[in-house]
Amino acid sequence: MDLYSWVKAAHIISVIAWMAGMLYLPRLYVYHADAKPGSELSETFKVMERRLLRGIINPAMLATWVFGLWLAYLGDDWREGWLHGKLTLVILMQITHAAYARWRKKFAEDANTNSAKFYRVMNEVPTVLMIGIVILVVLKPF
Repeated sequence: MDLYSWVKAAHIISVIAWMAGMLYLPRLYVYHADAKPGSELSETFKVMERRLLRGIINPAMLATWVFGLWLAYLGDDWREGWLHGKLTLVILMQITHAAYARWRKKFAEDANTNSAKFYRVMNEVPTVLMIGIVILVVLKPF
């Protein structure tokens, strides 16, 4: 077993954890947006959202970047077009992550202004980005 395989396994595990959180957090926002601010339900969602973001999503995102960049270094893929495309989509995923974190803070302050429908739409963004990333990594079209 070589180092590249271990780093690749760690990267895949990190991506799965990051994506699980990125797909679940906006779903919590859908339900939280319909909860009355200050209610017991709203307060429960606040705890769930904070723990999910800080305990799973943020660490998984950091690990994904560390292991992914390490893989690119070990594989010497820096000149490959597919890697540039993948990194572009991962940066868009990072921007989505930042938006989710900002919305969590708004919920924590009882200052959410977005509807449940808005969060239903935003729930699809990580899925679309993930599909593009997987296609680029597996098919390496350029």
